[in-house]
Amino acid sequence: MARFTDRTVIVTGAAQGIGEEYAKALAAEGAKVIVADLNTERGTDVAKQITAGGGTAIFREVDVSEPESAAAVAEFTLGEFGRIDHLVNNAAIYGAMKLDLLLSVPWDYYKKFMGVNLDGALNMTRAVWKPMRKQGGGSIVNQSSTAAWTYSGFYGLAKAGINSLTQQLAHELGSANIRINAIAPGPIDTEATRSIVPEQFVDEIVKGAAIKRLGTPQDLVGACLYLLSDDAKWVTGQVLNVDGGTVFRA
Repeated sequence: MARFTDRTVIVTGAAQGIGEEYAKALAAEGAKVIVADLNTERGTDVAKQITAGGGTAIFREVDVSEPESAAAVAEFTLGEFGRIDHLVNNAAIYGAMKLDLLLSVPWDYYKKFMGVNLDGALNMTRAVWKPMRKQGGGSIVNQSSTAAWTYSGFYGLAKAGINSLTQQLAHELGSANIRINAIAPGPIDTEATRSIVPEQFVDEIVKGAAIKRLGTPQDLVGACLYLLSDDAKWVTGQVLNVDGGTVFRA
C-alpha cells in the first residue's frame, strides 16, 4: 500500500519507541517524513535508517513546548517539501517522568511537563493548520493514553487534556477540511515503560486486560495510519483505544 505517496508528515517524538515506528511506517507507505525530536543523535539515526531503506526522511530538532520551535519545524518542512499534509503529535515526557503527586510535584516541573505533554500538541497544531488549510486540508493524530481514564496523576491529567483538545480542535478545524483524532494506547512494551513502571505493576495490568500481553509499538501503527489516511475521511474528534481491552468506556 502507498496511501501517503507525495504527502508530507511531521512526527514529533520520533527518535525512538512509538514515534519511531510511526515515522518508519509512514515512510514505507510513501510519505516524506520529518523526524522531529529533541534527541538529535537518535533522531538523525532514525532518519538515516528510513533513507537507507528507500524512504524519504529528514531529522529536525524541536521542543514542542515552545511555540517558536513548533513554528520553526513547520517552516522547515515547507521549505524542504513545500507542503504539510499530516501531523502526529507523539512527543511526550514519559520515560524520564518524575513520579510524584499532583499535590506535591514541584511547580516548575509540572509546568514543563504539561508544556510538552499537553500544550505541545496545541503548539504544533497551531503551527501547521494554516498551511494545511491553504492546500485544501490535512489530518492530525494526537497521542493520548488509557491513563486518561485511570488514576495516573499529572500524566493522566495531561492525557485527559489531549482528549478534550482533540474534540475541541476537531470543531475549530473542520471547516478547513482538517481532521484531528487521537489514539489512546494501553500499556506498551517500550524502553520508556520498562524504565518507570515496576514489573509487578505491569503484570497486574496484563492480568486485567482482555488480551493477556503488553502491546507493542507496532500494534499502534495501523490505527495511526488509518486515522491519518483518506480511509478515515469522515472521522474526526475521536479517541480510539488501542489497548488490548484494558479499559472499557461507554
